Amino acid sequence: MKFNVEYTDTFSGEANYSWVRRYQIETPEGTTQRQIMRAAKAAAGLTGVAGKTEDLGEMLDFRPYGCCTVLFVAPQY
Repeated sequence: MKFNVEYTDTFSGEANYSWVRRYQIETPEGTTQRQIMRAAKAAAGLTGVAGKTEDLGEMLDFRPYGCCTVLFVAPQY
């Protein structure tokens, strides 16, 4: 499966998009949510960064602790 990854800043907890970095990742079918997030974090240079992941239904949201940033991961159609 292919995924679009967006890494951007936040303001008051909401995505601000004053800057944004976009990536695309590809994972095999049957990949778990944890493996998808690991690949997305690696693409954005966030390997080893602790934070909170939330499943928003169609999209995954990762918010690193102590940073005003957010990483969105959505399937590519």
